[in-house]
Order: sequence, then C-alpha cells, then structure tokens
Amino acid sequence: MQLIRGHQYLPSLRQGAVATIGNFDGLHRGHQHIIQHVTALARQQQRASIVISFEPTPKEYFMGLQAPARIYNLRAKLELLSALQPDYFVMLRFNHTLATLQAETFVHQILHQPLNIKQLLVGDDFKFGYQRQGDIHLLQQMGLECGFEVSDINTIAQHGERVSSTLIREKLAAGLFTQAAELLTRPFTISGKVFHGDKKGRTMGFPTANILLKRRTLPISGVFAVTVTCAENHWQGIANIGHRPTVSGTRDQCEVHLFACDDDLYGQRLTVCPHMKIREEIKFSSLESLRQQIHIDIDNAKHYFSKGHSTP
Repeated sequence: MQLIRGHQYLPSLRQGAVATIGNFDGLHRGHQHIIQHVTALARQQQRASIVISFEPTPKEYFMGLQAPARIYNLRAKLELLSALQPDYFVMLRFNHTLATLQAETFVHQILHQPLNIKQLLVGDDFKFGYQRQGDIHLLQQMGLECGFEVSDINTIAQHGERVSSTLIREKLAAGLFTQAAELLTRPFTISGKVFHGDKKGRTMGFPTANILLKRRTLPISGVFAVTVTCAENHWQGIANIGHRPTVSGTRDQCEVHLFACDDDLYGQRLTVCPHMKIREEIKFSSLESLRQQIHIDIDNAKHYFSKGHSTP
C-alpha cells in the first residue's frame, strides 16, 4: 500500500482506478466489506485500488475537541488498512480550502483527474463538498459526464443493528467490549510508548507504565481490567484511562499497573486491551483514599481473570 499525503501528490493513473472514500474510523466490519469489494473489482478490471480519506476528519475540523473520539489513532488505522491491501491510501488534508470546495470541483480535481477513477463505491449516506451539498445522486450524475460508475454499498448489520463507528463508540463507552469486538472483527486496543510519569503510582505502592497517547480524546474512560502485550510478553493488570482527577491531570492518559511484572518498560511500545470496566474515574479526597480503592480495583480485576476470561 502506497500512502499519498495531500492532493498535490496524487498519482496519474492511466489504467484507471476503482476507489472508495470516507472516514473509515475503526475500519470495522462494514468498512472492510467495502474495501475488500474495491480491491476485488480492481483486480478483475486490472486497475489500481484506492482508499481516499481525510486528516483530520471533517468533524474534527469543524467541532474541535467536541468531535467524536476516534476509535483508533492514525498509526493504528494505517496498520489495519495496510492489511486489507489496497494499492493506494490517499489522505487528503482537510483544511479551509477543502472544506469550502464545491462538490462538483471536488469530483473534477480529485476523483476525475488525475486519479482517473472508473468506478467509485460509497456508503448510501455519503456526503461531500461545501456544506455537504454532494451526495450519491450528484456523483452518479457527474459519473455519466466524466466516465465513471458509482455504486452504493448496502449497510452491513450485526444482530439487527447497523454497523457504524457511532455504534462501536457507544459499545465501548458502555464497556461492552465483546460486542464492540464483533463489530470491529478484532478486540479494541490502545497502543503507545511508555514514558516517564510523575511516579505517584510508585509512591503509593502501585508502579504504573504511563503510555503516551498521541490523540486528543479517547472513546473510553475509567478503570479497567486489561491484558497488555509488549513484543512476545503478555501480562494482566488494571488501567486508568482518562484525566486522573485526584492528581489534577490535564490530559487523557493511560496508566497501567501490571501484575507480576518487574521489567523496565520505558520506551517500549505497549498494546492495552480492556476486558472489563471496573468503575468510572473518581476524584478522591486524598491519595490514601485512592490507594485503598486501587487495592479494591486490583482484587476485582484478579477475580475477573481467575474466572478464565482472557478475551473481550
């Protein structure tokens, strides 16, 4: 998969291309269905397969911190997308220029030339262009003019519910990790490198691995029973994900206390998989109150894992 950052670097594809466009947050079961269809059609037609997306997302551009939290950060998204093997991933910078681009101009400048798209697959609710004026009907009309075919992809349902990023965020926020994993086709995880924190956990007798999260908001918050992976190593533990109100935290952070681990993890990349939500974040009146609660949280997590739970 070749990553193309920005419309100014779009390749000229003389053989034409089969493409899809969207945010693809989470790369869930529905997204996978579309992308797999795109790559299969491209192989049949001997054309390039292209996935087009935006960075930041349009909602992040317009709503800032009020935008829905991403299910995965950009790094994880690229790793997951690469496994689906499209030829190109075109990442368009969503800025004022793109936000104010008329829908017709977007089709001519991005889709028609230079990508030379011959077939475009989109979701039935896809909107694009200035003030979301473009839709599948406009795409089909312009496809007749520009020589490309437009197809809408039927919604994928799971247990009677439409598979969507919004639904997955709802499941994650409610601690329904098994249901979220079914929609994603994989367990939800958070990854990042361990950095030096303020050592408050260690002073209370609970050393933690502090994971740097290169994202503005998270789809989950609270205290969780987790499994953690680092290379070939696996541990159980508890994680506090959120602002850490008792110690006046100012940003979202993931702090993990691992059971039976004395390894030096600084600088290592950890992958944290939440299995059960133990409780919400609480601002305690003192560090001693927090310490007592952590003991209870650890007991709850160990009891959960003692029942044989190892996957969400």
